[in-house]
Amino acid sequence: MKRTIRLFKEHGLLRVIDEEVDIDLEVAHIAYIETKKDDSKALLFTNVVSKRLDKKFSMPVLMNTFCSYEATNLLFGKDPDTVASQIEELLHLKPPVGFYGKIEMFSKLFGLRKIFPKRESEKGECQEVEFKGEDVDLFDIPVLKTWSEDGGAFITMGQVYTRSLDGKKQNLGMYRLQVYDKNRLGMHWQIHKDGAHFFHEYKKAGKKMPVSIAIGGNPLYIWCGQAPMPNGMFELLLYGLIKEENPRLVKSLTNDIYIPKDVDIVIEGFVDPLKSEIEGPFGDHTGYYTLKESYPVMDVTCITHKKEPVYQATVVGKPPLEDKYMGWATERIFLPLLKTTAPDLIDYKMPENGVFHNLILAKMKTMYPGHAKQFMHAFWGVGQMSFVKHAIFVGEDAPELSSYDELSDYILDRVSVENIIISEGICDALDHSSPGSCYGGKLGIDCTEDNVNYPKKEIISDNELYDKMSSISPEITQIKQYKTYTKTPLTIIKVKKLHPVREIYEKLFNLQKYTKLLIFVDDEKNDIDNIYMLVWRIVNNIDAKRDIFLKKEFIGIDATNKNEIDGFKREWPGDTECDLKVINNLQKRKIIDVDEEFLRKFYI
Repeated sequence: MKRTIRLFKEHGLLRVIDEEVDIDLEVAHIAYIETKKDDSKALLFTNVVSKRLDKKFSMPVLMNTFCSYEATNLLFGKDPDTVASQIEELLHLKPPVGFYGKIEMFSKLFGLRKIFPKRESEKGECQEVEFKGEDVDLFDIPVLKTWSEDGGAFITMGQVYTRSLDGKKQNLGMYRLQVYDKNRLGMHWQIHKDGAHFFHEYKKAGKKMPVSIAIGGNPLYIWCGQAPMPNGMFELLLYGLIKEENPRLVKSLTNDIYIPKDVDIVIEGFVDPLKSEIEGPFGDHTGYYTLKESYPVMDVTCITHKKEPVYQATVVGKPPLEDKYMGWATERIFLPLLKTTAPDLIDYKMPENGVFHNLILAKMKTMYPGHAKQFMHAFWGVGQMSFVKHAIFVGEDAPELSSYDELSDYILDRVSVENIIISEGICDALDHSSPGSCYGGKLGIDCTEDNVNYPKKEIISDNELYDKMSSISPEITQIKQYKTYTKTPLTIIKVKKLHPVREIYEKLFNLQKYTKLLIFVDDEKNDIDNIYMLVWRIVNNIDAKRDIFLKKEFIGIDATNKNEIDGFKREWPGDTECDLKVINNLQKRKIIDVDEEFLRKFYI
């Protein structure tokens, strides 16, 4: 971590905070606000305390490591598109022709020797200081509590190293870990992840599962932990490919798991398949709390660290956050691998305010009727792409996928009921809007052809349209029209819901000559002038099978919070919000310097 800190200092990308700040809420709130600034920097907290534990920590805390595109490129040592080109070249290696062709191929293959992890027999610098048995104390690490309603303190940048029961497969995952007490952690293994698959092997065999958690070291370790590598491939191979150097591993002291020698902190232990405990709530990267649920427990047997360790953490919640830049690198680097399944794919983008798995935009070359719909099913069946809830496909003549204003015009000129497909499949365990856990509706829209033909809508002012709508349904409190010049003019409608939104939509059907796409949101906590956060709310809150209404060319989307009015049986979680007293106190101490407009803009 110290190398990263020096690198960021040299490039003006580090802000050092020497004022005393608390690991409960204060540190996370400062980082949460910093990540949303246009000139976001990494944060080094040198004076962290816990009033709850009556403790002052000597260990500094580094946050917002992936603070910008510039910082991400520095950490990689190259542009992610360069890495993508390397992968694409390897995927398309052909038998060499002639002597020089053989030399060139040998050179490429010889270079690949650097990607494989190497195990060393000596202790690593991560093991300079060690605590075992009764000396183990997780409370000596400045683990943060991020949100007021969190179930406790959570390790958020933990590199979770596991291996299969037969020892043939290794895995590096990025999972949150709740601190229960001085020597126990909650393991948030989602059922679709490799760590959970290994766990079930040990459970079936009736054996305890070894786990080691590393924190710090090269920030690329944690990025590799969240990368969507093919099943069975060790994520550190990707580190070797990017850095062109072998990851150097050492054995944990109390189990057989190997971890990088240069990480800052290592937490070792075992997970007993017979033990579980309630984990959560936790304000997660969706911007909503994930609710309490039973998860496996890790008994910690040993903690080691460098002589002068740095604790690395992240804050997750409403976008934009540092996962914006981590996700951007992942998106760029894995494009070639995605093309092996969808060869006519040109590019794709997962906007951070779409919470990545909630929205994907894809540009493709269409070769035959139904090609885009075929792609939708291919995406929904591939690795972590199978978690994507909403996919919009555009043709090769579409604007750049990052040019959202122009792209939305293109899409809205191609939306029709015929071009929409509603399916179902697995979804992320963090998704709160599906009727059941981990399974729900999926939406695909084929916007690859300009084939929408019907009369143009009669556009009237917002005030006129509001008067007409509110006279039909008094539950409507405000409306705003967007993109009225396209073939799909849309209207955002705020409601104080007393009846299912479908009933309101049905009542408005006679107004179809004025608008085409109705999007309903709750009256509270939504600003209909703030498109960025509206996209975040909408894609989070809908299940395609339940919340999309298609009647001729009059389309409704129910993006309200669901409750008993809707027959929703699960608990609907709250969204993450900073503690106002903490914010006011930090402002008074001049540790944060944003105004009320900034706080409102990002629903802070």
